[in-house]
Amino acid sequence: MKLIRRSWQGALALLLCLAALPLLPLLGPDAATAAGNGVTVLIFALIVGAALVSFARLSAPILAAILFVGVYAAAWLLIGLLSGNEGHATSAFFPLIAASWLMAWRCVSALSAVETRSATTEALLRLLIPAIFGAWILILWEAVTRGAGVPFILLPPPSAIGERLASSVPILWADVRQTIFKAVLFGYIVGCAAGFVTAILADRIAFLRRGLLPIGNLASALPIVGVAPIMVMWFGFDWQSKAAVVIIMTFFPMLVNTVAGLSASGIMERDLMRSYASDYWQTLVKLRLPAAMPFIFNALKINSTLALIGAIVAEFFGTPIVGMGFRISTEIGRMNVDMVWAEIAVAALAGSVFYGLVSLGERITTFWHPSNRS
Repeated sequence: MKLIRRSWQGALALLLCLAALPLLPLLGPDAATAAGNGVTVLIFALIVGAALVSFARLSAPILAAILFVGVYAAAWLLIGLLSGNEGHATSAFFPLIAASWLMAWRCVSALSAVETRSATTEALLRLLIPAIFGAWILILWEAVTRGAGVPFILLPPPSAIGERLASSVPILWADVRQTIFKAVLFGYIVGCAAGFVTAILADRIAFLRRGLLPIGNLASALPIVGVAPIMVMWFGFDWQSKAAVVIIMTFFPMLVNTVAGLSASGIMERDLMRSYASDYWQTLVKLRLPAAMPFIFNALKINSTLALIGAIVAEFFGTPIVGMGFRISTEIGRMNVDMVWAEIAVAALAGSVFYGLVSLGERITTFWHPSNRS
């Protein structure tokens, strides 16, 4: 039995550590505080140790746990050196960050290879793997912006954005309430409901089906920047005009997908329903709507992102002194880019939660569909 396994990430990490040795120290001579020899040795020891462990034929959970501790400790020490020393990282710093990232990659690969029989453990792994991946995006972002001294106005580090998030919770909450809980939710519900009802009517009336679908394809290409000012003129500067934009954006995707879904049931199934003397509405409720559910939820998921984008963009063209789009346009004019990124982070989080809730509803409702079978 072989005691060593292949690990190209470990081999490349060792090469990066060797490349960093002649480039030491980690911080330039003008740094406020120099990197101590003990810290430098510890960083090398953690990365090299993790790289050597990646070659060992250990069980996947143990290997992942060792790599997780090693690479995050090394990354924490490396990022800690930049406190008060922004822009003073030398060429030795970045190979070590890259080596740590490679070991995190190996950690995720090990976690992906874990075989579980418990649904709870499987769910935890599905959350942990993308969490590690996302955390390393932030770590690399922090290391590059602070280590290379990227101007704050071009790209602030995640730590500055986090500080702004923590200090601006009341403002961000007011913006979320104005944009999401008023404009987005109202427009999303009304737009999707109207599209669904219209699709049922279009399925029943051939004239509507032949007339509306081409218009739906045309309306889906309407630019938001052209529709939003018109809605502001019609419905005023408050959330109602943004809800109108959301209704327009969500109506036609629901219409087109629902009409397509109502045609998804097979001919044999419909013939069977007719043999049972089922009328149109019985066939619709018991056969065609269940078969159309994957299409309907596909429209709901598409609209969950379109609604948020539409409301935020519409707020650029007139809104009260609150709202996510208003805050972004105002703060970028003041060069408060950390506040802009904070609003972007909140919008991304809200959109992900919204999309996740719709996906959860899809799994509960269409559990019978092959795409939802485990």
